[in-house]
Amino acid sequence: MRIKPLPPEALNPELRYVHDEIANLVGRSQSQVVMIDDQGALLGPFAPMLHFPQFGVAALSFLRTLDMHATLGKTVREVAILTVGGAFGSRFELYAHEIMAEAFGLSPGIIASLAAGGRPNGLSEEETIAHDIAFALVNGHIVPDSTYNHAAQLLGEDGVGELIFLISGYCLIAMILNGFDMPAPERK
Repeated sequence: MRIKPLPPEALNPELRYVHDEIANLVGRSQSQVVMIDDQGALLGPFAPMLHFPQFGVAALSFLRTLDMHATLGKTVREVAILTVGGAFGSRFELYAHEIMAEAFGLSPGIIASLAAGGRPNGLSEEETIAHDIAFALVNGHIVPDSTYNHAAQLLGEDGVGELIFLISGYCLIAMILNGFDMPAPERK
């Protein structure tokens, strides 16, 4: 870990407001995941975002928009996110989204395969296309026309747009986490 989480009392009023908003949000939407340490400091990507608010607050706004306008199924989203996390080996991203994927009903075998960078058996058609698009993008490829067109048939044009921005957002998170070498809490 290259930077330490910031305890809330160390933040100026503006950043304290951002901290509290994030803490409330993750407490409601991802309560299964440890996102706050014993001193009340946010963990994972939130620590670097608060250390560098000139970049982090804008990134948070983008990521929040992805959640506010989500229409894709929760398992479809988690397949895409775990594909990104597996490709980058992003410890905190994998930690948090392995827990969330399990909570949304993905099997342990599918989760393990995605986290290891594999292509699991047993995905639905929508989950498979989400994996295929995420896999192409994290490997630096243009999404083939046949893949994009199939995704548009399954998810609609808006769904494909949402998926590509979701993948992009979680690539951003993975790079922040990896760049600052942010650890994941121990899983119990």
